[in-house]
Amino acid sequence: MTNHYKQVGHSIPKIGITERLTGAPVFSADINLRNPLILRVLRSRRHHARIRSIDTTAARTIDGVVAIFTAKDIPGKNAHGIINKDQPLLMGDKVRSLSDPVALVAAKTDTAARKALDRIKVDYDDLPAVFTPEDAMAPDAPAIHDKGNILFTRKIKRGDPETAFKACAVVVEKTYRTTRIEHAFLEPDAGAGYVDDDGTLVIFASTQNPHYDHQAVVSILGLEKDRVRIIQTATGGGFGSKLDLNVQGFIGLALYHLKQPVRMIYSREESFLATAKRHPLTMTLKTGADKQGRLIATRATIICDTGAYASYGIPVASRSAVHATGPYEIEHVDIESHCVYTNNPFSGAMRGFGTPQMAIAHESQMDLIAAQLDIDPLEIRKINALSVGSVTSTGQKLTASVGIGECLDRLGPYYEQARNEWLKEGDIPYRKKGIGIGGMWYGIGNTGTKNPSTAKIKLTPDGRLTLYTGAADIGQGSSTVLAQIAAEVLGITAESLHLVVADTQRTTSAGATSASRQTYISGNAVHIAATACASALIAEAAALLDLPASALVLSDGNVIEAAGSTRRVDFARLASRLLEKKKPLEWHGVFDPDTTALDPETGQGVPYATYAYAAQLVLLSVDTLTGEVFVEKVFAAHDVGKAIHPENVIGQICGGVVMGLGFALMEEYTPEETDSLKDYHVPTCADLPDIVPIIVEAPEPTGPFGAKGVGEPALIPTAPAVINALAHALGKRIYQLPASLEKVLAVSIETGHYGPKEA
Repeated sequence: MTNHYKQVGHSIPKIGITERLTGAPVFSADINLRNPLILRVLRSRRHHARIRSIDTTAARTIDGVVAIFTAKDIPGKNAHGIINKDQPLLMGDKVRSLSDPVALVAAKTDTAARKALDRIKVDYDDLPAVFTPEDAMAPDAPAIHDKGNILFTRKIKRGDPETAFKACAVVVEKTYRTTRIEHAFLEPDAGAGYVDDDGTLVIFASTQNPHYDHQAVVSILGLEKDRVRIIQTATGGGFGSKLDLNVQGFIGLALYHLKQPVRMIYSREESFLATAKRHPLTMTLKTGADKQGRLIATRATIICDTGAYASYGIPVASRSAVHATGPYEIEHVDIESHCVYTNNPFSGAMRGFGTPQMAIAHESQMDLIAAQLDIDPLEIRKINALSVGSVTSTGQKLTASVGIGECLDRLGPYYEQARNEWLKEGDIPYRKKGIGIGGMWYGIGNTGTKNPSTAKIKLTPDGRLTLYTGAADIGQGSSTVLAQIAAEVLGITAESLHLVVADTQRTTSAGATSASRQTYISGNAVHIAATACASALIAEAAALLDLPASALVLSDGNVIEAAGSTRRVDFARLASRLLEKKKPLEWHGVFDPDTTALDPETGQGVPYATYAYAAQLVLLSVDTLTGEVFVEKVFAAHDVGKAIHPENVIGQICGGVVMGLGFALMEEYTPEETDSLKDYHVPTCADLPDIVPIIVEAPEPTGPFGAKGVGEPALIPTAPAVINALAHALGKRIYQLPASLEKVLAVSIETGHYGPKEA
């Protein structure tokens, strides 16, 4: 039966798009405060050192300097962190990386603040430093934190891999490495704040999780919860980095002491230096299959460099282990993932939480096994693809919404055409063509832990409806999608629904905008709240009209008889009746996915309530004289459950593909060398291929209207498909990302592809 939705499944105008097109949104750097003080941070230039003393005497004499704060000025707990509170706001006893904040300057001008930074004298006592996780794991390694250098280990054990490997027709064991990646969002971290008339510290921030920011600032300042208010401003991208506390704590500290308006804007160089990076991973996979290409066993050892602080290191280590098998059923698994402290810049969340790195490894393994068995790369993926009834490496039985098979099927015609026609077209000298496939699966939400969201619907006496949600929209369109879900239930248009979003004084927590969780988890919370509102309105209308509730529906601000009668009652009248009866005019929704914690020794459990799936096909050519790679076409099939806003899904897919190209071919952050965008290469318009988005809808029964998510999944399959296509073109695989021009050229020379073609 076809569902005739009025809001869901339609690409309505994106909420906020007009403001963005006209330049109206107020980003953090645009907040107009009266004579705000400027905040600047002095950062460590030592990798690892004790702080013996901090002398601010000379800096305080500079004209325009109002105050300088150090760790001793923090009134509450000098510690923050997403999971582990291991990161001081200002360093008190020692520094652990080059970017560690040591002192905070508040001045009337930016010039005065910068001068003050130059005058602060810090006396350090250097300590030994470690820069690789392997060195940090050594028994005699210097301790970066008191509890040791291994932050976390995730184990997943199932079956008997050792015995299974002996029965395999082919076994492939390889090591893959990825590097640090900068988020490179357009808007550097920024914020501003003032003290309200009632003494509340009001902080505006470019953030992905205002309610986490609120908890952190309250703890750092030792204040009551109602004394701090965080408001998310229009946010120019985040990709994970703006989940960490960046400017918010500094703004709060200055407001606490000075009671004057302040603003803080990172320079691009400071953003590169001081914010989280994608975790570099070293992944060794051993994979075995039978003669028919069915995967039998896998062993994986994963090492994550989390840098000086934990940030999202634990979820990255855990998620990379859970996803190490790829979207394939493997009975025997032995996986260990270690997250390790080093004195490098800290690593945190970045679109995919370790899954993009892991996909490089498991998708390369698939092609290597296929080659040894002389099985087509697409076919071997179909043979092993998860389906309803499959059991994952954590022992979870998949019961619905497993769309990887359909994603692969949808690529089939394009794949056959590429092999039969595209590969034979345009015989250009010095060019080698390649075709590559990348598959992926991605658990929606946090891994095996509570992951709730809340929402509220409120009806005003004049019949207007407002949705309150703490979900931070960072450009991905969550406000639009959540409005569509509520509007569909309430029988109104999304445009007529008033929204209050991401303000800790007015909204309850929706959790982080991360892990592709907002459509599924916050969408469900909104659906529950809207359903409760709709039920209350229908019940009241049923009593008024003397009709059964089953005969009534909501439509355009009214409750009407479903059979088409003219009998109706508008929301304003229903609001009045509810008020007369002293019934509430607001309804709440709470949703927490049904998961279980993973066993610490075996990793068995239910880490996610649902998964997104995808497969991408890449067509590329390589200039064997220069090493240049030209990605010409990407076919991207994504199972999203239900596309609430199809154009938004397409936008996420296209954006993810572009980010995946950067991950595969050019992006690399090198500490002490990469200072800004002049040193860091991201794809430009000139690099973009023809992208063909393919929306697959395998409805998730527990999702709002069957929806799951697509934010992270859009990125994950691209780089594996590119790497597989490069290997197809050149006849040799690149095992360490990025596959830069220099690496591609070296492979071209090594394989004999460099130079003129023979006549």
